[in-house]
Amino acid sequence: MKAIWNGVVIAESNSTEVVEGNHYFPADSLKKEYFKTSTHQSTCPWKGLASYYSLDVNGQENSNAAWYYPAPKEAASNIKDHVAFWKGVEVVG
Repeated sequence: MKAIWNGVVIAESNSTEVVEGNHYFPADSLKKEYFKTSTHQSTCPWKGLASYYSLDVNGQENSNAAWYYPAPKEAASNIKDHVAFWKGVEVVG
């Protein structure tokens, strides 16, 4: 699977976890140079507290376009150390 934004592959892995239709990429599959830590957070009743990254690719920013659960609840333990995408990021296999 590949995550692509602004014409650039920002993550690539042969092993993603699919939860609620979203592919969660292992953290070590991210091309870290395109990711910036965000202060944005949200809460999912069964996964827990989500943190976000913004993307910076070719001079364009996509705020809070990637999310992850630093300490997911037990029901979502399979996505610990994984990151998912939205806001125009194309995930293709």
